[in-house]
Amino acid sequence: MQKNSTPRPTQESSKTTAQEVEFDILPPQKADSKMDLSRLIAWILDDLIRVPGTNFRLGLDPIVGLIPGLGDGSTAVFSSVILLQSLRAGVPRIVIVRMALNILINSLLGAAPGIGDLFSAGFKSNRKNYALLQKHAGTARASTRADWIFVVALISSVVAIGIGVSLLVALLTLRLLAWLFGF
Repeated sequence: MQKNSTPRPTQESSKTTAQEVEFDILPPQKADSKMDLSRLIAWILDDLIRVPGTNFRLGLDPIVGLIPGLGDGSTAVFSSVILLQSLRAGVPRIVIVRMALNILINSLLGAAPGIGDLFSAGFKSNRKNYALLQKHAGTARASTRADWIFVVALISSVVAIGIGVSLLVALLTLRLLAWLFGF
């Protein structure tokens, strides 16, 4: 028998150098994992999609806000989860009020069709609230029953106002469409 004269590749010549590719689904985080849900909500609502060709990021908040009567009210509900996490993390009441005002401003101004959604894309209330949560977590005393009542009342007010404004915008939009088309 004759041996095959074709040289076999050695292990060294057949190895290819593989480059490791890293990517983040979520932005880098600190070691404290207690705020993961708040971080995720802020990222989804404010920074989910990068606008091609720019560094500007857009979340679901202004996109869902395009739906009259439903959008801004529903995003206010999800934004309120960050308020609850803030109470659990010991954030001072005044900071929680500031966070609620961020949500309220976003819901009220975001309810204006078209221009409100542009405002919402730039205002990024959830990212602001998450930054406040990170900054102030653990700086207050332990939460009391009065704190919980305060925050639940505050969240209920924010959600009710957000839903009320959204319903008002939906009603006005329907009336305008009925007037335009003669219904």
